[in-house]
Amino acid sequence: MGPPLPGPLADLAPLLHKYGYAAVGGLIALEDFGIPAPGEAILIAAAVYAGAGQLNIFLVGIVAVAAAIVGDNIGYLIGRVGGRRLIHRWGRYILITPERFHTAERFFLRHGGKIVVIARFVEGLRQINGIVAGTTGMPWRRFLMFNAIGAVLWVGLWASVAYFAGKKIGVIYSVIERYQNYAWIVLAVAVTAFVAWRVVRHRRRHSA
Repeated sequence: MGPPLPGPLADLAPLLHKYGYAAVGGLIALEDFGIPAPGEAILIAAAVYAGAGQLNIFLVGIVAVAAAIVGDNIGYLIGRVGGRRLIHRWGRYILITPERFHTAERFFLRHGGKIVVIARFVEGLRQINGIVAGTTGMPWRRFLMFNAIGAVLWVGLWASVAYFAGKKIGVIYSVIERYQNYAWIVLAVAVTAFVAWRVVRHRRRHSA
């Protein structure tokens, strides 16, 4: 049994308990060719578990990188074979609207291969990265190279941060529990100050 996971990550605990590395690979691969799935969240959750001694961080990293590359390449194949026609007809079922697709396509055409790396860290672009690369006609070997670089950097960042958080998960929870009342007070003050600032600003504009 792994450590309790914070917030939305807690919903992924049953998957990790039952399927382990397969859940990591499956959800990341699904997310990376356009299917709405919590790929990034399962990576973070698995790395936290690894830090707590429940999983092997090296296996988590290897599975995540491989799944990210495979998922994006499936997306690339879909884009290359199906093209815009397929996206316009079926994209809405996986939350890829024509407007969202065209915006991503303009990014790719403007920035080339480097956007494949950057897209890995951008919610929305990460999910349609491969599909857009395929429809824009980016050469597969070029896409594969940048895609692999992006996958390694993305997994390395999140897995490292979450792994070290998992190693200190007990300390983190005790600190949160000790200071959560102060955090709520700070948050309430910040929200009140923001609302007051907006009201004053609106009144000044209205007076002007």
